[in-house]
Formats: sequence, C-alpha cells, structure tokens
Amino acid sequence: MKIVQAPDSVLSSKAKPVEKIDKDIKKLLEDMEQTLLSAADPEGVGIAAPQVGKSLQIFLMKPEKDSPVEAVINPVLELLGTPHKKKSKNGGALLEGCLSLKDIWGTVLRYPKVKITYLDAKGKSHTKTVTGWPARIIQHEYDHLQGILFPRRVLEQEGQLYKSHKEDDKDVFEPLTI
Repeated sequence: MKIVQAPDSVLSSKAKPVEKIDKDIKKLLEDMEQTLLSAADPEGVGIAAPQVGKSLQIFLMKPEKDSPVEAVINPVLELLGTPHKKKSKNGGALLEGCLSLKDIWGTVLRYPKVKITYLDAKGKSHTKTVTGWPARIIQHEYDHLQGILFPRRVLEQEGQLYKSHKEDDKDVFEPLTI
C-alpha cells in the first residue's frame, strides 16, 4: 500500500469506528502489516489506517525488531502520569518522526503510561496498561486516528521541528523555523 503524505485531508480528519471485523478489514490489516514491515529509512514502528488512505479507527504497532505486529481496533485511550519535561526513557520530549511526513522530525512530550482498551484482529477485547516506548507509539498512532499529526503536538508544546537529510550516509537534522 502507498503511505499517504501530508497534507492529505484523510490525515487531518477523525477516523470512523470499525463496525465489524469482516474479510475486508482482515485484508486491510494484512496489507497494512506488509506496508509497515516494508517501511525503511525510517523503519516504521507503527502505522494507522488513515496513513494508507482509510478513515478507520485502526493502527498497527511493532515496538521492537523481534516483536510481533499488534493490531489495535477502535481504541479508547487514557493518559496516565505527567509528561516529563526532559529527555527520558519512559516519556518526556523525544524526537519523533512519521511515515506520512518524510524527513520531518520533532521533539514531542508524551505521557509515560497509558491505559488502552481495544479490539484485536480477531475481535477480542483487551484492556492493558502500557509504559515506555510502546506507550509513546500508542499515543502517536492514536493521534493519527484523531486527525492529529505530531507537528501539532510540537507546536502546542513549543518544541522544535527538524528537517533531516543524508550527508556521507549519516542523518543530519537541521532545525526548522516556524
């Protein structure tokens, strides 16, 4: 599948709930998984249905290279704790990117812990509390389902946006002025 790039309107609209997990939704999940797994430079750790042009409350995440891809359908999110004001392993302002915003990065404050209720690919309901890196991915992907791209969070938090490019096979990040 082709990854939709900003400013496509599907990325700034609130996604619709999935009514039924049928063969079309299962096919979409398979196609999204292939798209996520094939994303390179940067490698993807999550992808939301709006990023492939579908206005549906679905995202996939794969926090680590060896972790399985997890489907999240119709999520309800509760933010827990207080976002840290500085760089931290468990939250705080870290550099984020997005497959729909090629070469744009930004410092985003995220909550260290979330409670999420959702359906999996088989329609089974789950509720769990997640911390650290997976919690950050969930917040980023959940924002996609609300029509929010990470630069909006950067601007709300008075953070910094960067444009990346390659120099001598290394990523170089230059501050963007807004």
